[in-house]
Amino acid sequence: MITRMRLECTTAVALVFLVGMAAATSSFAQDAPLAKSERVPAQNTPATTLQTITVEGADGATEGYQPVSTSTATRIETPLLDIPQAVNVVSQEVLEDQHATTLDEALGNISGISQANTLGGTQEAVIRRGFGDNRDGSILTNGLKTALNRSFNPTTDRVEVLKGPASTLYGILDPGGMVNVVTKKPEDTFGADIYGSLSSFGGGSTGFDVTGPIDGTDLSYRLIGDYKHVDYWRNFGETKDWLIAPSLSWSGEDTDVTISYMHEDYSIPFDRGTIFDVTTGRMVDVDPKTRFDEPYNITDGKSDLFQVDIDHQLSEDWKLAIDYGYSRNIYSDNQARVMGYDPATGILTRRADATQGSTIYNHALRADLTGDVEIGGAQHEILLGASYDYTNTLRTDLMRCGNVTGFDIYNPVYGTLPACTTVSAADSDQTEIINTASLYMQDNWHLNDSFILVSGLRYQYYDLMAGKGRPFNQNTDSYGDALIPNAGLVYKITQDLSLYANAAKTFRPQSSIASFYGNLDPEEGISYEVGAKAEFDSGVTANIALYTADKKNVAYSELDESTGLTVVKTAGLVRARGFEVDIAGALTDKIDLIASYGFTDAKIVKGDYADLRPVNVPRHTASLFMTYDFGEIGGSGNTLKIGGGVRAVSERAGINTNAYFLPGYAVIDAFAAYTLNLERPLALQLNVKNLFDRTYYTSSIGTTALGNQIGEPLNATLTAKVSF
Repeated sequence: MITRMRLECTTAVALVFLVGMAAATSSFAQDAPLAKSERVPAQNTPATTLQTITVEGADGATEGYQPVSTSTATRIETPLLDIPQAVNVVSQEVLEDQHATTLDEALGNISGISQANTLGGTQEAVIRRGFGDNRDGSILTNGLKTALNRSFNPTTDRVEVLKGPASTLYGILDPGGMVNVVTKKPEDTFGADIYGSLSSFGGGSTGFDVTGPIDGTDLSYRLIGDYKHVDYWRNFGETKDWLIAPSLSWSGEDTDVTISYMHEDYSIPFDRGTIFDVTTGRMVDVDPKTRFDEPYNITDGKSDLFQVDIDHQLSEDWKLAIDYGYSRNIYSDNQARVMGYDPATGILTRRADATQGSTIYNHALRADLTGDVEIGGAQHEILLGASYDYTNTLRTDLMRCGNVTGFDIYNPVYGTLPACTTVSAADSDQTEIINTASLYMQDNWHLNDSFILVSGLRYQYYDLMAGKGRPFNQNTDSYGDALIPNAGLVYKITQDLSLYANAAKTFRPQSSIASFYGNLDPEEGISYEVGAKAEFDSGVTANIALYTADKKNVAYSELDESTGLTVVKTAGLVRARGFEVDIAGALTDKIDLIASYGFTDAKIVKGDYADLRPVNVPRHTASLFMTYDFGEIGGSGNTLKIGGGVRAVSERAGINTNAYFLPGYAVIDAFAAYTLNLERPLALQLNVKNLFDRTYYTSSIGTTALGNQIGEPLNATLTAKVSF
């Protein structure tokens, strides 16, 4: 309680300090308010003072809510209408208006996406178009794979989603697509934000973001820092997190270099949620805030990310890009795991487990040679590339203790199950090492003013080893290669309207640390897609997509009741077909929106669970978020912006057998932002999420009915931000 009070007081003082600092410079600007994309000059300051800028979308990828172009889909900066695939972007302005603090919240704006098993809320886990799981390598940072358990953080500028197969350019991925988290870069004009927030759960956060040039040099910098200490919304637990992220850019005549580093320390609840009662067909009748584990259910860790991006203009038409990333995640956790539930009495059987000394690290290197050339009278945008990825996962000490019965969910008494300190030699030293090396090429061939043919091919080699135990038992030892093609066609009816079609394959080697079946066959997929894209004069981008995708040898986890161990099997063939609509941009100069609808018909076609639905895949997803910018209020130069929306997901299979389904839900969010036009603008923003306090469930663990993640209840966050 003392710690909580100290944090709340500290954060409150930070908020008061920000308000006071802005009020102390209380000379008001007299100019009319500027458009969102224009710079806001400071008033009554010496001529040498650098000016505040808006850096959102500085690379031209977005304009407010509207996505404009991307390099994620083709590795070449390309207008969205020229890409024969669905690409969705959640811009910085959307993230700020919604006060998005997790990747799930950001991706709630995109069609066909749902949450997978998050390992007790400790990892990002995303299903795209019916495919995906945690640790599936589908979440990249600046186009590179990482070891991070959570890629979304205060360094995030925007989130891009490339729908459908992306293996030709990015290697080992599912047919559903990939998520690229794009981070903020140094700017060559000064700008700074200092902010603080208070959460209705208790506690809050504070941080800063400073960028600008280094005088007398060709260098620019950015420094981002953030500290968070928020009480967990359930009956015990807290999230503690601090992050520091410096970056430096150098711009020469023909070469640009950016070096960035991020370090994060975190302590977060390990919470598997609640229990589905198969006898009643509903979740157990217990207050959603009541946890069934112990206060020691915590994951403590630290993450590091180092990236170097080099762009060199070889000539007027050719450019070489070299990107390297090193990432590391070190963590330990303790948990009281629910092993059994008696529906007649409400008594649980639990087991104390722990994972101590886990380290995951990754090296990612790629080199892209791109050219804009004319061949045979036609324009070609050519990409030639090579990449190498190395990932090493080691979980050193696995603690396993015996089952203990007696925890009553209707009258919980904590502290009866001590944390486990017994190392299980047979389960320890869990190891997975994968090396991949690839060569790839792609050609965007402009056949004429209306048609663009995009074709590509990747040669992928892999070497994979996995196992566990003391002495070590190697359960997976495989290597191989594959050719992965893709092809697409764009027909531009006008400059603002295009039709497209594509076909592509995916390839994914698999491993199991503890499989009874030895080496698992690689997953192989193929996808077909057609769609349309449009840009409207008001500033709205829209796309519609129809797709079908098959993937064989799909891996899934299953509990072996004879041993109590989770094993990995393959499901035979899984098919997903669907329809998606995504819209984002400005309806008028005052109204912005981002909206989506996705229909996903996913089922297991062959295998042990034939004709059943994959876990955590909804048939329907939908979202709508709109804002209204009132502009100047009362002639003072102060501005007001309000908005709100809904995010909805239909029912999803909660377990492989489809014995139960997580119910569908619709959640309403709202916000209001009031900016005081002081010498240093002060923005006050209130975000209210789950406005009607709906109880809902975001995902399940899939192997049993004993772990179902619960969405956050009604909560509010008040943020104050001073801009320089």
